[in-house]
This record gives sequence, structure tokens and C-alpha cells, in this order.
Amino acid sequence: MGITPPRQAALIVNGKSRKGREAFREACRLLKGAGIDLVSSVAVRDPSKLDDAVLAAVRSGVPMVIVGGGDGSISCSVDHVVAEKTVFALLPLGTANSFARTLGIPLDIEGAVRTIVDGQVRRIDLGMIDEDYFANCAAIGISPLIAETVPHGLKKWLGRPGYLTWAALQMARFKPFTLTVSWDGGRESLSALEVRIANGAYHGGTELVETDVENGEIVIQVVTGSVRTKLLWSWGLSLIGPQTARGTLREFRGKSFRLETDTPLPISIDGEVLAHTPVTASVSAKAIRMLVPA
Repeated sequence: MGITPPRQAALIVNGKSRKGREAFREACRLLKGAGIDLVSSVAVRDPSKLDDAVLAAVRSGVPMVIVGGGDGSISCSVDHVVAEKTVFALLPLGTANSFARTLGIPLDIEGAVRTIVDGQVRRIDLGMIDEDYFANCAAIGISPLIAETVPHGLKKWLGRPGYLTWAALQMARFKPFTLTVSWDGGRESLSALEVRIANGAYHGGTELVETDVENGEIVIQVVTGSVRTKLLWSWGLSLIGPQTARGTLREFRGKSFRLETDTPLPISIDGEVLAHTPVTASVSAKAIRMLVPA
């Protein structure tokens, strides 16, 4: 069972996230009005300094850290609360907000604040790429290509439709690849169009994987094949629901897998390109104390 949320917190918002600056003052007002004592509150204008701000808050001993931003901001922050008593909470201020969707956290500021005030604290899993923790989903294939090339400001000004339009344009540059998955007692090679390394159910704001963040497993989901149109078909089926796309996928579920590709490929981790194959993908079970809806 979950426990009651703390009433004292530090609020750190990515002021460069799509909704960051507009949401910061509103979040402060709503949190204070709901009885949350904000011992510190800051809108970080330089996203590269968000990491340091979260670390400093955790080291200060504040019982709860609230991070406002997109999936990338959340993913870089969770490393600092692993195995800590600090409770982690989020305000979803990004484009896709996949991790918030996975947890069932409302995407509006008022709803997210209600979760912080009235939700419960539970221990949840994190994914790992080698020694780097991540919150929701990593990917090999077109997702890193999009993340590396998306024009500055596109997501902020056009949101999810602009991001999806850019994704369609990048499809012409994309090439299928060979993936080898190894685990304790097994090994398999297959032609791949996309690989999702999932701790959570959502990727790009769409539910793609049947999983949750409390089952103690990592899911390797591979869109198989060598024809790019099959990837579009798989995406289309996934919009209906994750079960609909099963015929286009191969899934591996477990604690740890070694992933190799025929040539080294970039890996986007919650939307940021932070690694290259080969890597070990694994789960860190019950890694952090997280505020989720009751």
C-alpha cells in the first residue's frame, strides 16, 4: 500500500520545457494554496542546470522534490532519488508526457497538483541503460534520428502535431538494421525497424507496451521486418491499442538483456540521445519513492 504524501517540498521546473514558464507561477500558487510548504521553488532557464538543482534539493534533506518538465527532464532527475528517502513527484509540462500517462497522472496543472496533494507514495521501477537510470522508455531506430534532427523550438511552438510531422519527414532517411538480443541462456538475431526498451507503457504519448512500473521487468519490444512501410503499419495499429499491433512485434520480458546492432546505433532515452549500442538494458526494481494517484 502507498503512504501519505509529504507536506514540504522543493519545486524545480524546466523553464525551457514547452509549458514551463507559463506553468511555474500557477504551480506555486496551487501548491501553496493546497497546503504544500515550498521550502524552495525555481524555474531553471538553462536545462543543463536542472540536474544540479535536483541533486542539491535531494542533498538538502527536503522530504519531497517536485520536478516540472517533459520526459527528458524527469529521466535525468530520477537518478538522484534512487535508494533515497526523498519522494519524487512530477508536473507534466512536456510534449508527449509519456511517463505521466504511464502513471495515470493528469496532464493539466490542477490535476497534477491534486495528485501531489491527495495521491500516495509507492515504490516504482526504473529502467537502466548500462548504469544510466531512466523513467519510461528508450528507443533504437527512428526515434533517435528524430531527436537528433528536430529543429529547435518545433516541439514548443507546434507541440505533438509538429513532432509527428517531423517524424514522418525523417522516415525517408531511416534504414532497417539487425538486432541481436542476448539474455541468460538465450540469444536471438532479427531484422528490426524499431526497438523500444520499456519500463512504462507509453512512448511518444501513445500506449505501445502492455506493462507497468511495479512488475519488476524490462520489456524489449521489436518492430520486426525490413520494409519501412511495416513500421508505419505497426504505428497505425498501435493507435488502436497495444494488443492490435502484436502481429508486427517480437517481445522479450525479463530482468536484463544485452542489445547489439550490426553497426553502432544511437539510443534515445526518454527523448534524449544519450547512448549507443551495444548496451545492457535492465530493470531496477522498486528504485524510487514516487507520488502517484491514489
